[in-house]
Amino acid sequence: MEHSVPVSGSLDKSRVLDVRPLRCLVPVFPSASNFSSVPNPQVAAPFVFVPPSGPFPPGVSPFYPFGSPGNPGAVPNQNAHFTFTNPISTAVPITTIRTPSTQHVADANGDTSKPKRPKSSIRSLKKTKAGRHINIALDDVDIESVVENILASSNVTSFDMVQQANGDKELVGYILMMYDFLRRKVTQIEESKEAIPGVTRRPDLRVANILMNKRIRTNTRRRIGVVPGVEVGDIFFFRMELCLIGLHAPCMAGIDYMNLKISQDDEPVAVSIVSSGGYDDNMEDGDVLIYSGQGGNYYRKGKEISDQKLERGNLALEKSLHRGNEVRVIRGFKDVAYTTGKVYVYDGLYKIQESWVEKGKSGCNIFKYKLVRLPGQPEAFTIWKLIKQWKEAINSRVGILLPDLTLGAENLPVSLVNDVDDEKGPAHFTYFPTLKNLKPVNQMEPSTGCICISGCRPGDPNCPCIKKNAGYLPYNPNAVLVNQKSLIYDCGPSCQCPPNCRNRVSQGGLRVRLEVFKTKDKGWGLRSWDPIRAGAFICEYAGEVVADYKVEKLGSENDDDYIFDATRIFQILELPGDSNEAPKIPHPLIISAKGVGNVARFMNHSCSPNVFWQPVLRENKNESDLHIAFHAVRHIPPMAELTYDYGIVPPDKADLRKKKCLCGSIKCRGYFH
Repeated sequence: MEHSVPVSGSLDKSRVLDVRPLRCLVPVFPSASNFSSVPNPQVAAPFVFVPPSGPFPPGVSPFYPFGSPGNPGAVPNQNAHFTFTNPISTAVPITTIRTPSTQHVADANGDTSKPKRPKSSIRSLKKTKAGRHINIALDDVDIESVVENILASSNVTSFDMVQQANGDKELVGYILMMYDFLRRKVTQIEESKEAIPGVTRRPDLRVANILMNKRIRTNTRRRIGVVPGVEVGDIFFFRMELCLIGLHAPCMAGIDYMNLKISQDDEPVAVSIVSSGGYDDNMEDGDVLIYSGQGGNYYRKGKEISDQKLERGNLALEKSLHRGNEVRVIRGFKDVAYTTGKVYVYDGLYKIQESWVEKGKSGCNIFKYKLVRLPGQPEAFTIWKLIKQWKEAINSRVGILLPDLTLGAENLPVSLVNDVDDEKGPAHFTYFPTLKNLKPVNQMEPSTGCICISGCRPGDPNCPCIKKNAGYLPYNPNAVLVNQKSLIYDCGPSCQCPPNCRNRVSQGGLRVRLEVFKTKDKGWGLRSWDPIRAGAFICEYAGEVVADYKVEKLGSENDDDYIFDATRIFQILELPGDSNEAPKIPHPLIISAKGVGNVARFMNHSCSPNVFWQPVLRENKNESDLHIAFHAVRHIPPMAELTYDYGIVPPDKADLRKKKCLCGSIKCRGYFH
């Protein structure tokens, strides 16, 4: 078939000779001198990728419209380097292959108009309940490169086949921490740029897609029952977290199932379900769940009613009823700290006891399944139900000593509880929510503070506080620290921003409901009634600032167990980001909370803590004050004890007595100071 050359300025679409789906194209591998022309399955042939805009190896011509209209076979840029000697050893996700810039393609097509803003090479779609698709925004910033640099700095590239198939507690915890940090980092970058109307940003989906493409995930092998590394009561704030650790594979569907080989046929069986209020589930009972099947339009307004069908997930649940296999149950609730979000709790293993069909609210037939929790498992959902009762009636809490230990000094009450023995409370102290007897340090350069009347905003190039924090606000919109830093600059007294400014997170008091409780063997401890996100602010270490020379006296004569010494040696936590840097302390800070302090004085030591401390500097003209803020290392479920690492006394002060450590961690050092 012959084709005429199109007139200049026109576009002859007939020049596309043969169009096939990408899956129909067969790759062609060149026969280099060091490779046999006979296929050898043991030796991988070098794969050659030729961009449509060149450069091209000998014998390969560009196809229209990337060639010249007058000379379709012209080969541009023949002086560019090209070689077959570097084979690609692993498959490259197609999403990583970038198209030429908009201007280059336009020039090749003879378009001399003003170039449009280049769009990202990746764009995904999300379907809403109404069936409408919305765009997921991908800004011009090369997020993939940012993620690649972070993974490289953390010595993470991908996991081997064994790690991908079967995880453990350490691997699951690391993946969740890495995912959440990257999600917060991408959020920080994207919100610093101007929002695009009609485009929704979903960093949770984007980061999960990147990690999956890089094979940074675990427990990919479908299984019935327990998932290695996941414990009953673990909490999650994003569905993609469930996918990455293999607890529940579908990112949207509520039923996960697998096929079992039964004689000659495959039979689907359910392995996990997510019940989060999307259907008419009965979730009131702590050990029984009435779960609604999936499908049908009974829950959609303005649509034709249709019955659910016994297929896919519904069929898998029915088969599991007859086989009697265990099903993992994840319950979802509204996140009280973030009204548009949800929190998911793994409630353990259930078995389906019965099923039936009933009429839904809209008159259509829906499947119902009764699941009963297996006995002998740790409590999970029942704890949430109890906490809800306590918040409604504090006297229903067993062992309550004081409804509010702070006597109104905090914006949220802190209960004092002892359900272990007859002790009536800790030794007397004065509750004070921040530092006392501050000793401001003079600065070499005076600080004028910001003039952000409505609060510091992401991406503001004129905000001096943002500049001090390397160009970004250190906290995300949920008041969560993006990543641990050697030092954070908070807005200080000389700043004109309001108290609710995003750069004053550590100055706003408690954000979660806390409880001081009597432990079995470590005295008094601290825990939360609310779920805590990784990076979330918990409290400040309050007390009296003391001089360095008084520390030894406090430790020997008064046996002060309530000292925070920022000059101690702290084991660096294996956290993503800048956490490999030791805290930057501009001047020594030692705090005694023996006579005056807040809830932080009750936090016990652990060699594997779930809380870390972050130095925060607040500047005021020619002076600066140093404070210590505590943030969550990882997601912390309700009623889990909050602990941090007390650190090790420097060798020149090693004469202070050592105390036996009772943290019970596999990484326990055996003692602390």
